[in-house]
Amino acid sequence: MAARVNSAQNVSRMCMVCGVENSAGLHARFLELESGDLAGVFTPRIEHQGYPGRLHGGLASTILDETIGRAINVSDPAAWGVTVELNVRYRKPVPLDGEVVARGRITKDSGRLFEGTGEILLDDGTVAVEASGRYLRLPIDKITEGDFGAEWFADERPLPENV
Repeated sequence: MAARVNSAQNVSRMCMVCGVENSAGLHARFLELESGDLAGVFTPRIEHQGYPGRLHGGLASTILDETIGRAINVSDPAAWGVTVELNVRYRKPVPLDGEVVARGRITKDSGRLFEGTGEILLDDGTVAVEASGRYLRLPIDKITEGDFGAEWFADERPLPENV
């Protein structure tokens, strides 16, 4: 169920999810798809395991939270949000042996609050983990302190054609 990639969203320096300099992080990238969905993509390492050979469930929920929350940027690149609520359902284990792809989309945008859904898909298209979330839209200066511009920049890695 591959989808064509339109563009990549920005990454940061030290974010646990997308931080390119965070040695403990996921080094995820976020790809806007032709379908209007957002894909969160990363390759897990051994230190990301829960049970042997399986992605830790907390990290599965982390990538879904970030993917759903960032999906607002597909239609509103200037939007920022913080998680109000995240509900996760684990259906199948996520193996550590390859790329993990989460897909997210916005299902409701009420201005101050937005909601979305997402899932981690296995190679055969089976849903391994699914989530729904609610997010509070805030300006970046209400979320963080300091010079965020130095932390947030274009993802210069080559784009895949499909994900």
